[in-house]
Amino acid sequence: MEARSKARKQMSRVAAKTGPALSGEHAKARSIAALRKQAEGCERCDLYKNATQLVFGEGPLDARIVLVGEQPGDREDLAGHPFVGPAGRILDECLHEAGVDRSSCYLTNAVKHFKFEQRGKRRLHSRPNAGEIQRCSWWLGAELEQLRPDLVVALGATALVTLLGRSVGVTRNRGELIDAPAGYPVLVTIHPSYLLRIRDGEDAAAQRARFVEDLAKVAAYEADHGAPRRRRL
Repeated sequence: MEARSKARKQMSRVAAKTGPALSGEHAKARSIAALRKQAEGCERCDLYKNATQLVFGEGPLDARIVLVGEQPGDREDLAGHPFVGPAGRILDECLHEAGVDRSSCYLTNAVKHFKFEQRGKRRLHSRPNAGEIQRCSWWLGAELEQLRPDLVVALGATALVTLLGRSVGVTRNRGELIDAPAGYPVLVTIHPSYLLRIRDGEDAAAQRARFVEDLAKVAAYEADHGAPRRRRL
């Protein structure tokens, strides 16, 4: 509750700096752009010190669906865009198979800077800790407050705990909808990087098929809740 109150106050300050009131998507674009600019200077935790750059969310501002991952990976950190590495390619393929248009979705992460361990020339993913997740959760909350999506997809445990504000098992609740404190439904599923770690071919194929089934619920949700929102110019 305190975090959301702080978010509203800071968003009010952002809005006050953007000039005269705008309507529809123009106002939303100004606010998201202001958020991104603020986030570029974020020092809420120490992850910014070693990361190449901030990786903020991307996608249409009238998106009904928001997909939330854990954090940017090595490729994302270098490119400055979410889900452009190996896990992103799997996500693209599975979204396509599930009948979901990635270009209609907004993609972001719970943590905006890449946390890693240096092993020679390689940078290996390191899971963000509870403090880092909590400090970065403000940015995700502010994004969602601006976007006001119809459905949010939690890709993995870090995204899920950030969205719900409490620990909830992914395996036990996979494929289910859980209402977030902010009011939107959250679809629980795995992070696509999980599929990259499965060595057994048969198990990998089965888990991939199940991931597609989870994402197909996004397409079903869109169909059940009417036509996509249209961007107002």
